[in-house]
Amino acid sequence: MLIIGAKGFAKEVLEVLFQEKRNLLDNLVFYDDVSELETEVMYGKYPILRTEQAASDYFKQKDNRFTIGIGNPYLRYKLANKFQDLGGVLISTISKNAGIGHFNINIGPGCNVFEQTIISNDVTIGKGVIIYYNSLITHDVVVGDFVELSPGSVLLGRSIIGDFTHIGSGATILQDIKIGSGVVVAAGAVVTKDVPDNCMVAGVPAIIKKYYSR
Repeated sequence: MLIIGAKGFAKEVLEVLFQEKRNLLDNLVFYDDVSELETEVMYGKYPILRTEQAASDYFKQKDNRFTIGIGNPYLRYKLANKFQDLGGVLISTISKNAGIGHFNINIGPGCNVFEQTIISNDVTIGKGVIIYYNSLITHDVVVGDFVELSPGSVLLGRSIIGDFTHIGSGATILQDIKIGSGVVVAAGAVVTKDVPDNCMVAGVPAIIKKYYSR
């Protein structure tokens, strides 16, 4: 198993794998070709690969599974494609302490689901999504690809979240609300109306504060 990244978020992904045990720690390595690191071995036991060739060799010789230990949605998308091209297979890491319904739950590859998350029935979650601690996703919600749900975020019934959107800590999306792609919902916001693509909303109720050019 290879975790892309060797900084803060990657360490949290490691904890999910450690608690889950199974065989996910067998031959575990990290990958980081950007950061200046003080060590080449995480926690005295997990090597940090530094080149694409090393990652490609690892996939061929050891284990082709990988997950993404970096938070930025757009960077996650690029890394998912890059490491799949190197021969990797993107998998999800889901905490055993997450409360996930048993009926019609669809979670795409490459998701990172953390402790105390609650996901109700009839929920669809796309590829490469981060669902952080204490997030709540109720019935019939659809979450797009490479979305980030920060700690304590709440998505109420039948809400729809577009690709590459970031829901801030403690933000609430009310029922039947549609959030566009590339949106940033500020921490603590309460979204009561549909939100278009590529903008930032904040406040209670949330209003558009600015637009982004993507």
